[in-house]
Amino acid sequence: MKSNFTISKKDKESIYIIIPAYNEGKRVEKVLNEVANLGYKIIVVDDGSTDDTLNILYKIQKDFPNNIYVLHHIVNRGAGAATITGLDAALMRNPKYVVTFDGDGQHDSQDIEKVCEPLINKRADAVIGARPFDDMPKSKKFANVVMTMLTEFFYDVKVKDSQTGFRAFTVDAARKLNIDAQGYIISSEFIKEIHRNHLKMEEVTIKTIYTDETQKKGTNAIVGIKIMLRMIKQKFES
Repeated sequence: MKSNFTISKKDKESIYIIIPAYNEGKRVEKVLNEVANLGYKIIVVDDGSTDDTLNILYKIQKDFPNNIYVLHHIVNRGAGAATITGLDAALMRNPKYVVTFDGDGQHDSQDIEKVCEPLINKRADAVIGARPFDDMPKSKKFANVVMTMLTEFFYDVKVKDSQTGFRAFTVDAARKLNIDAQGYIISSEFIKEIHRNHLKMEEVTIKTIYTDETQKKGTNAIVGIKIMLRMIKQKFES
């Protein structure tokens, strides 16, 4: 059933979308145009790209000077570090809600409304945009299923999709998060912090747009092993 919920213009102005971007020169312009045209504020973080990503970001910023803020890492530090940079910058602007959103075109900008609805209607402090695994290409499905199982095992939190890059938080919830991940383990650490801070969480199903480019990024077997080793280290240190 289609929801009748619509985000008001006032609420849209209080929502900051955090978009990390690394070598997304072929895709990020479309992503930013779609999100900005919906009326949201955007903080996009170029994570030391070696292609023309940064130039494209500055070009689009000129079209949306009141909606898009561009930050830049001199060197590539990882998806986690770029997300944290964006989150810190957003919190300095006193938003009501913050959303993390991938820059490679895999998310549907229309789903931002769906992900924010539980926050605006005060049912949740945090929302996870869950990708349907049945629709996920086999090259991605195995690693993501395993990582979701490991997240439940190590962090004692059961979610449908622990590795999604699409999440939303109230500003109060976001300020409680204590995350220092540099790479893709940030996805599991968001889940851990939601649980540690006893935040009310909802999961909503989101649309995912799979292309050859999006399938090359994110959690694969090698990334999964690195994340698992960090989880084991955290388990013994706690």
